[in-house]
Amino acid sequence: MIRTPFHLVEFSPWPLTGSIGALFLTSGSAGWFHGYSYSVSLLGFFLIISTMIQWWRDVTREATFQGFHTEKVSSGLRWGMILFITSEVCFFFAFFWAYFHSSLAPTLELGGCWPPIGVDPLNPFQVPLLNTAVLLASGVTVTWAHHALMEGNKEGGTQGLLMTVILGVYFTILQAGEYYEAPFTIADGAYGSTFFVATGFHGLHVLIGTTFLIVCLIRAASDHFSTTHHFGFEAAAWYWHFVDVVWLFLYLSIYWWGS
Repeated sequence: MIRTPFHLVEFSPWPLTGSIGALFLTSGSAGWFHGYSYSVSLLGFFLIISTMIQWWRDVTREATFQGFHTEKVSSGLRWGMILFITSEVCFFFAFFWAYFHSSLAPTLELGGCWPPIGVDPLNPFQVPLLNTAVLLASGVTVTWAHHALMEGNKEGGTQGLLMTVILGVYFTILQAGEYYEAPFTIADGAYGSTFFVATGFHGLHVLIGTTFLIVCLIRAASDHFSTTHHFGFEAAAWYWHFVDVVWLFLYLSIYWWGS
């Protein structure tokens, strides 16, 4: 690869394997939900996990050992991450639009009220409030890790990242328990579908962000970051703060106001 001021990636099979894995996971899961074997979805899941590991390995090697992430390239990567998070904002905006479209003017089919008749919403001051505190605390710990890395404090950065990962896993466990004990399902009309789709996709983003932070934790422990060269961690921190902000809107609108 010729060293240039621009980000010229080498030929890679991982976009193709990731796409095939996503296809197998989606189609296999649809078949599994209709009573067929889950082997196709397991194959898709394995392909996606393998693609993530190999792709992260290549990017880590490119940034840490090959020296391709110059200042110009890092600037381009920053703009790419900003645009990606912007697209994610639009993604969640669609879910909030659907929720408020149904809740601000409930139709006769919904009983003319919100929540609809027969739906018992979750108490916003129990598990949802605890989850809010957990995510806000994780925002503090990831900021602590960031400032520690900028000051060259490897131990502080590693501890902050570890605590953030633990809080992210704890949030996921709490949300899984909340889903299991919820008195309504995704099949309960507009309320159930908007609730589970919006909070479920947020939970998926928490899982992705936690995985992102685990990779950063491994890299921080392996001395891959310096005080001025740690964009991989910055991207993960930006993504995590975005997840925090989305949850605040979900809590205030769906859990608190919507109940």
